[in-house]
This record gives sequence, structure tokens and C-alpha cells, in this order.
Amino acid sequence: MDELTMVREWDGGTASDGPSVQARADARARLRTAIDEESRSAASRGRALSRRVMFRASLAGLGAAAVGVAVVVARGDEDDGTPRLSTVSATEVLRRAAERSRSQGSDLPVPRNDQYFYTKTYIRRTPVKGGKTRTWTDESWMSVDGSKPSLREEYGKIHHDPPLGEHEVRWPPTVYSKLKAMPTDPDKLLAQFRFGGEKTPEADRNAFFEGCMLMMGPRVMPPGLQAAAFEALSKLPRIRLDYDDVDVVGRSAVGVSYPGVDWTFLFDGRTYDYLGLRTKGSVPKKVGKDEWVQTGWYWETRTLQDLQVVDRIGQHA
Repeated sequence: MDELTMVREWDGGTASDGPSVQARADARARLRTAIDEESRSAASRGRALSRRVMFRASLAGLGAAAVGVAVVVARGDEDDGTPRLSTVSATEVLRRAAERSRSQGSDLPVPRNDQYFYTKTYIRRTPVKGGKTRTWTDESWMSVDGSKPSLREEYGKIHHDPPLGEHEVRWPPTVYSKLKAMPTDPDKLLAQFRFGGEKTPEADRNAFFEGCMLMMGPRVMPPGLQAAAFEALSKLPRIRLDYDDVDVVGRSAVGVSYPGVDWTFLFDGRTYDYLGLRTKGSVPKKVGKDEWVQTGWYWETRTLQDLQVVDRIGQHA
């Protein structure tokens, strides 16, 4: 999936440490410039932005308005199976999601660098102002370390992606050894998400941004990393529950978001399983010689239905 191939240049630090703070800041500035240029170019050709550009633009954009700070969720009664209702905060949802992640673990093998991630992703898009909802179920094969060509299906269309260039890397990484080098202590991971910055709204927004990127998948998480990510983000003071009535592949979801970020984490309201991400997107439209507006706003949810580690493109398990 191309949204995971967030290409950034290494500029100082070791491979296990990832890009330096300055390198990330510089990369963000270059990405925003590239987004503007690519948006105008794509719209002038009469086609939608590529998935890579759409992903970058969404993460850099403004967030949707919040609709509450707590939500009523169903809790199963261990004695008779009757749901109980309780009110939880965004912080509590993330903490329970962390507990759920630790208890579940993973049955996926540690991927080799020469293998592929096979994914089946369910996408649901609904216009903000009402209209027809569209859905897709896409299958993709992504090279684990980016050294091989990948095959990506996006909104039902097939794309053949070349290997990463000599100075290109994925961040967050998909290589297991690099993921394993990331801290599983929530406080240390949060500091890394903040790029070592102070506890400011901007640093916290960066942290939520990084957490979204880490959870976009596909990647095989080392033990405790996903749980640590949820616990780290639970410490952010401005996180909020976004909504409680979204259907994700037949499951009702609760969302956790952060002001200024267009992405929302989705969790099962009963089990606190991580389900996927929701975003607000749009299509640029040219209205003058050098003037553009964003139109066709929509809500989109993505749910990873299947993830396997395979040896070749076309293999499912």
C-alpha cells in the first residue's frame, strides 16, 4: 500500500534511530511543497491525486470538528452475556486498546527483508454532504524492505510500484529489525513521536501524526510496540472521542482523534480491537489561472481485513 511508502532522506543518526529531528522537519517542508505542486498537476490532468500524495496531504491538513469527549460503549457481562453500558474517555479507550493488543499478540512470522506483505483492505467512502457511498476491497503485495517491485491495488486499479531508490527509505519502517529498535516504553516512544520536542500542542500533534503513520500498516509489530503506541498517545492531553456511530465492515466503531490531524483511530466499542483509520479528504479543483479550491469532501474509512507474509507477488498465504 503506497500510503506506507513515506519516502524520507536519512540525515544523521543511525539506521535504527531513524531520521534526525532536523531531517524530519526538512522533509515535512519539502513534502508540503510537493503536495501543492502535485495537487495542481493532478487536477489539471483531470485525475485524482495518487494515494501517496493523498495520504501526505491528509496528514498535513486540518482535522475535523470534535463531537464529544466521552462515549457510551457496550461491555459484555461475563456471567450472562448481556451488554453493560459505561462511559469512557478517549484516554481510557486507548489504554484498553493497549491491553487488548498485549493480550492478543500476533501469530504472524517475523518477515524476511526479501519477502512481501500481502494485504486485503476494505475501503468505504461517503460524501460529507450526502450521496452515494462507494466501497472497494483491494489486494496488494508490498516488498518488506522496498528492494523489490510491489504490486498495489488502489480503488480497484492496479499499480506497479518500482523499488525504492538508493536514498529512499520508509518511515515508519516496515523492516522488522528497525521496528524492534523502537522503544516499547510508552514515555520513551512518546518522546520519539514528539521528535524530542517539548509538551506543546504542536509537538503533541506531531506525535499523533507519527502514531497514525505507524498504524497504517502493513507491518509485523514486535511484541509490545503496538500497545506502547496506544499507551503513548493516551498521554496526550487534547485527544478526544470523535464519534460513536461509524460502521466498519459490519462493526460499530468508536474513534479517537487529535485537533489539527485529519486521521482518526477506529476501535471496536466492545472489544477495543484496533479496526483501522478514518479520514476526511477532498479533490482539488482549478477555478482560475493559479487558483484552486478543495471540493468533493468525503469521509473515508480503511480496514485491514487480512495481512500475511508471503514469498512472492500473487501468493495469499
